[in-house]
Amino acid sequence: MNRLTKHWIIYLISLEFILCITVFSLPSFSFYSQPKNQQIVTEIRGVWLTNVASGVLFVPWGIDRAINQLSALHFNTIYPVVWNRGNTFYKSNVAKNIIGEEAEPVLNFMHGGQDVLTKIIKLAKPKGITVIPWFEYGFMTPPNSQLAKLYPSWLTIGQEGVNSVKELLPEDVNNGAVSKQAWLNPLHPEVQEFILGMILEVVSNYNIDGIQLDDHFGMPVQFGYDRFTVQLYKQEHQGKNPPNDPFNSEWMRWRADKITAFMGRIYRSIKEIEPNAKLSLSPNAQAFAYKYYLQDWETWVKNGWVDELVLQVYRHNQNSFRTELQQSAVKLAQTKIPVVIGISTGTLRNPVRISQIKEQIDMVRDRSFSGISFFYWESLWGYIAPETPHKRRKVFQELFNTKAIRPLPVDETGSRLRL
Repeated sequence: MNRLTKHWIIYLISLEFILCITVFSLPSFSFYSQPKNQQIVTEIRGVWLTNVASGVLFVPWGIDRAINQLSALHFNTIYPVVWNRGNTFYKSNVAKNIIGEEAEPVLNFMHGGQDVLTKIIKLAKPKGITVIPWFEYGFMTPPNSQLAKLYPSWLTIGQEGVNSVKELLPEDVNNGAVSKQAWLNPLHPEVQEFILGMILEVVSNYNIDGIQLDDHFGMPVQFGYDRFTVQLYKQEHQGKNPPNDPFNSEWMRWRADKITAFMGRIYRSIKEIEPNAKLSLSPNAQAFAYKYYLQDWETWVKNGWVDELVLQVYRHNQNSFRTELQQSAVKLAQTKIPVVIGISTGTLRNPVRISQIKEQIDMVRDRSFSGISFFYWESLWGYIAPETPHKRRKVFQELFNTKAIRPLPVDETGSRLRL
């Protein structure tokens, strides 16, 4: 049995396991009876739909069920994945030209060649659900992906030539999912054209409300020692090589500024095509994002290049969670744009109790944030959660017992704009 065959067998077994969980997690719709004639509040209520450890995008009824359930419980925003593991989750001519596949192969097969993003939009829009496609993997790609194999010069590396994120990262930062990835070079013009091409393709071809980039839209601080980046640095520094210390402040700032410039280009390009399309950003805390991934999102917000901030605050310790909400960069963003707090509802390995989720929602609301988004769909009220699906849905029904609309943008004086 060759390596490729083994890979597919493992993939299909894993997918079958996830599909089983999904099937047994399906509730009856009799539970979703909400009182009529309710008041409407202003609050973003979102959830990420991913293909990682989730069958929602793969089973024929998964998307329909998810959107119906979310709508019944008064969610108003979804962030469906469209870029993950070197594949697109929509029909992409850009991807087809670069890697030879217009969409993720298994997804394409399971939906009979139909465009999944089109299906999501058609189901969600009539229910008043905002659709913001999520470029989940950013610059990450598996080292064995077609993208990495066909374009090795697009990858950035550490000083020893290791294109693994493990190098030099402290243990608490080096999570398993990220450490197994290769990294596209955000400074490389061909990489920029590829990423920008996919983003603009989605903005141009689909009736969406915006796009979202996240914490993977950056460069691990230990990277940047590939040939292209070294030569670019030398051109701008009188022939000097980059410092050996990846945490050198000037070296960090130089790389971060290059990424910032690309972010500005993305924002302007989106607005040229569709002025009302939002650029949503879902980063980690500013200090962490800059130190370890050269992602200076506070500057992006100051420059007006972010329309919505969905800050990932995946903390089990409630004091730590509370502290992240009080950071200066977060408070600054609140004066300029809607700021949503991303809350973890758990994973297969690290389930989260509904009591913790409720307490964190209360903390977010007490501090007048614009809303909440949950990572991720499968753990909201599926069987990977500690409590029964019925119990978790009941709590969400109590927390979201009225309909909610998304907030309007904020102008420079801190007032809500009238559209």
